Amino acid sequence: MDDTDFFRQVTLRICGSLNIEKALFDTYEYLCRLMPVDEVSYTHFVPDMGAIQFVACATKEGGRNLGLTPMPMPRSLVEWMKQDIPVKGYYVLNHPNDHPLSRVLTQFRGMDENTSILVLRLLMENKFLGSFNMACAGTGRYTGAHTKLLSAAKEPLAIALSNHLKHREVIALKELKEQDNQYLKSELNRRVSNTIIGDDFGLKGVMTQVRQVAGEKSPVLLLGETGTGKEVIAAALHNLSSRSTGPFVTINCGAIPEGLVDSELFGHEKGAFTGAVSRYRGRFERAHKGTIFLDEIGELPLQAQVRLLRVLQEHRIERVGSTQTIKVDNRVIAATHRDLEDMASKGTFRQDLLYRLKVFPIRLPPLRDRPSDIPALAQHFLQKKGQELGMGHPPKIGQDFLNQLLSYHWPGNVRELENFIERKLIVNRGAAMLPGKDPDTQKDLTCVQPGQDDDRVLLSLDQAIKRHIEKAMELCGGRIEGRDGLAERLDIKPNTLRARMKKLDIPFGRKR
Repeated sequence: MDDTDFFRQVTLRICGSLNIEKALFDTYEYLCRLMPVDEVSYTHFVPDMGAIQFVACATKEGGRNLGLTPMPMPRSLVEWMKQDIPVKGYYVLNHPNDHPLSRVLTQFRGMDENTSILVLRLLMENKFLGSFNMACAGTGRYTGAHTKLLSAAKEPLAIALSNHLKHREVIALKELKEQDNQYLKSELNRRVSNTIIGDDFGLKGVMTQVRQVAGEKSPVLLLGETGTGKEVIAAALHNLSSRSTGPFVTINCGAIPEGLVDSELFGHEKGAFTGAVSRYRGRFERAHKGTIFLDEIGELPLQAQVRLLRVLQEHRIERVGSTQTIKVDNRVIAATHRDLEDMASKGTFRQDLLYRLKVFPIRLPPLRDRPSDIPALAQHFLQKKGQELGMGHPPKIGQDFLNQLLSYHWPGNVRELENFIERKLIVNRGAAMLPGKDPDTQKDLTCVQPGQDDDRVLLSLDQAIKRHIEKAMELCGGRIEGRDGLAERLDIKPNTLRARMKKLDIPFGRKR
């Protein structure tokens, strides 16, 4: 057989289909005409695993995809695969005792021990990719003529194996992306499917702003206390935008270890650092053509703020361990409960990043400032938590219980109300929702509102201090510094007073 003709015939068959089973079976049928063969197979060498993976095989019954079935090997055999085969190019195992590889292959494939095997190494870009194997019953079946002829087609055999592995990788990534999209859409639907409670009452102004900016590309900064529903508003912004069919990716900046911020936001390449065993797509890359929600942006370290500013300016990222830039197209929504302007003045938050993020700020009012929403929220959480707890008919809310909810200050905002309703459902289990003590704190839920006087209620120390400061502020006309200012009257330094007021959530300055 002429080498050139053999090369052409094998190439037409092994590269004739992306279906590896069909391509391998066509090649098997052709090889049967020229040399002894009962089975042909592809193996992929994975040195990090200390194993080879069986990719596919073909016999007279047809081709079969083996799905990268791993075959563990002794370390000595792995070293031999690394060194000996790449140097020699092939290996003939005509007798079962020729080499440990012969015994491993025959046992793994369920062959008779008296089997001859021809192993042809395959290279791709000067790297050992795997092997093309031929096996035939009996000993001494393969000669130098067989190895010479088969070696003539090693390039197309290697290309076909490489193409199949890449094709599998693309299919796996496509399936992963579809899974990501399904998950993200389900998360988005879960967050936005319910009508935003307060759209017509306490959050009417907020939702007006949301509808104004939803169709734009401008960054949005959501401001408000913890538990006011910033993530729900961010999801509403995404759902009402032209990017609603794209991904909605969230990340809590305060929950990422400082050393992993870049990796989480921008991704990393395989081997970029210890533990980076594969390429990882960061949140910005996952949010391409969609929206990325950066929750608790005030917790981001300064160095990460510099890199985030560059992404917002150039719309390009670089994975950790790579010099290649990747263009990204996402709408950025950030949120925080902290005073970013105060942080910027102190140098703990970059002022230029603040200007980039604060194109369209939206402030979410705390629950105590929108008591008209409490009845609807309580009913909503009653239905939602009742379903989660498997209650067919959740209890009804009585007027006394509702009055108790309306009288409370709700420092934890909507999240605290949701948790309180869930606790009440667990305790009552079908009984009517009656006033009582919070099972978590064992204290009566009723709390004095700011400015309300009732000597019968014992306030906490923070509540008493807050009331005292608020009354003193009224007397001072809201002025903190200067003669007859609040700081002077309370005999406290102005900066210390501001920090205390911020902690107690007392508005001052422009906020007041």
